[in-house]
Amino acid sequence: MLAKIIIVLLLLVIVTSLFTGMYFMLHDRSSSTRTVKALTIRIGLSLLLFGLVILAYLAGIIQPHGVRP
Repeated sequence: MLAKIIIVLLLLVIVTSLFTGMYFMLHDRSSSTRTVKALTIRIGLSLLLFGLVILAYLAGIIQPHGVRP
């Protein structure tokens, strides 16, 4: 259960970083690096989440399942 909570929290932080980057892109008219930093953080968090999901699967913490009707 803890692994699922961590995954959901990381997804929320990734989406927040995405919208932060979009905000900076729309409101910063000068050559600001805030957009690049926000999107770099998003990419790093996405890679971290991907790695954590793979490690959790390999450790047996999470198990894949099929869609049930």
